[in-house]
Amino acid sequence: MPKTSAILLRKFPLTDTSLIVHWCSPEQGLIKTAAKGARRPGSAMAGQLDLFYEAEIEYVSAKRGDLHTLREVAVTNYRHGLQNHFLRVLAAAYFVKLVEMVAERETPIAGLHDLLERALNWLCGSDPTIKAVEHFEKETARQLGLWSATNHTPPVEALREVYHQIPEQRRQLWDRLK
Repeated sequence: MPKTSAILLRKFPLTDTSLIVHWCSPEQGLIKTAAKGARRPGSAMAGQLDLFYEAEIEYVSAKRGDLHTLREVAVTNYRHGLQNHFLRVLAAAYFVKLVEMVAERETPIAGLHDLLERALNWLCGSDPTIKAVEHFEKETARQLGLWSATNHTPPVEALREVYHQIPEQRRQLWDRLK
């Protein structure tokens, strides 16, 4: 059974009692797990599965497909201070969506994971700024080989050129930060 440290990116219902949980891990990349029984009252996973939490997870690899079964989760960073501020959540959502857009499933992404982890930790105690958003975009584009200091194209445009879109949260965030 694979074990890894991972950031919870998104979750949604699978059944009345279970969730599908998306994670970002440095070694495993973007992975999807089924958290069976996680929505039941008194579940061992209750309070352990929330957006942007970082946890040590253990899962059973799927025999077919890419939906693995989550076996254990132990939160290592609840990121207190992030969820109670709308702008911080909006910035975190944008960063997560950008990573999901550019990363391949189940492929190591240590650099992008580290960048996302640092950004989320920073947002726990700081409100987002235009400079912080641009830094995240620049580092993402640089790690993907799409941008360098000699490039005159803004990093966000380099990302848009290759991926043909930028997550909607960027516009929403930008409008509030101007």
